[in-house]
Amino acid sequence: MLTLKLLREDPEFVIKKLAVKNFEAREIVEKILELDASRRSLQTESDALLAEQKQKAAVIGGLMKQGKKEEAEEIKKEVAGLKAKSTELLAAAEENNKELEANLVLLPNIPCDLVVPGKNADDNQIVKTGGNDPALPENALPHWELAKKYDIIDFDLGVKLTGAGFPVYKGKGARLQRALINFFLDQNTAAGYKEVEPPVLVNAASGFGTGQLPDKEGQMYHCNVDDFYLVPTAEVPVTNIFRDMILANDEVPQKMTAYTPCFRREAGSYGKDVRGLNRLHQFDKVEIVRVEKPEDSYAALDDMVTHVESIVKKLGLKYRILRLCGGDLSFTSAITYDFELWSAAQGRWLEISSVSNFETYQSNRLHLRYKDENGKINLCHTLNGSSLALPRVVAALLEDNQKENRIEIPEILRPYTGFDYID
Repeated sequence: MLTLKLLREDPEFVIKKLAVKNFEAREIVEKILELDASRRSLQTESDALLAEQKQKAAVIGGLMKQGKKEEAEEIKKEVAGLKAKSTELLAAAEENNKELEANLVLLPNIPCDLVVPGKNADDNQIVKTGGNDPALPENALPHWELAKKYDIIDFDLGVKLTGAGFPVYKGKGARLQRALINFFLDQNTAAGYKEVEPPVLVNAASGFGTGQLPDKEGQMYHCNVDDFYLVPTAEVPVTNIFRDMILANDEVPQKMTAYTPCFRREAGSYGKDVRGLNRLHQFDKVEIVRVEKPEDSYAALDDMVTHVESIVKKLGLKYRILRLCGGDLSFTSAITYDFELWSAAQGRWLEISSVSNFETYQSNRLHLRYKDENGKINLCHTLNGSSLALPRVVAALLEDNQKENRIEIPEILRPYTGFDYID
């Protein structure tokens, strides 16, 4: 959530920057400033009434001591009128604040200066490529056919048990999942991230804190009876660990990693690009989250991108890194780098990670702050990244490592899988 301070000081800057995201902000910004001015006016009037009440209360006390009860009673009536007016002002202020908050959450985060304008994914910038094309057999198969051939992932059984988008991993397919989760977590903890195991159900306050609510409630699975949400990513519970906290200067930065299953309704996603593991409703993902001081957050972002790249390199897969344009940037992000793997069998790029800096957008919602060395309280910067999302990594691993009669496992994973190939 953008700060009122920024909106007051430079509304035209906010309007101009949000246009990079193709978001027309003028009407909302003007409404927010109008509500903010009204709120401050109500506060000024309320403070004046309170001061007047205190003054008159002192007068009443003096009159009572002097035995001037009639005069005291008259002033008491005036005080009662002031209290009634104060009650009206408080009610008006409460309604004003509700409307102000409702408008503030309509504004997306401001993109940083590195983000270029653009309409959609076609306008994203390729900042780096790596890896080599795999040597595939002539009759190379897409991963959903490989899964069936070697009986390692059963999509039809998932439909029977739950529905489309909920695959069942079997045998070496299940062991490969477990191996990747452990490998990713080990890579993250070796890089200084503290592992946590959070709940996979969160309350609405957690969803609001990281920006999933009210923006993405249609994409989240909701448990109506208890008003809980299944997590779309571990980012939500892990970042909310720090909600309503003021960290000491030496408690920043914070580096966390977590594995969770993730749940997304993916409403409106249809077509050939959703086959097999390409788009699921339930999938496994390992996440990294950082809480940083503002002056350090972009160095932290670069470090996270380098870290994710190092893991992809170890898997021996062909990849590219994209910097998202304004039109493809999420509602909450100031900047995002996407990692994609090349699927030669499908002839397309598969997204496996997004690494983002939210600057103060989430921390303002979370009331996540730190006290600097001078004792001043500031908003933190929050960052997160997939490290990594499993489904498309598995798809690329299966497709790119297929031979005539088996699928080879990358050497780095063999100590985790306990086997060298799938046949």
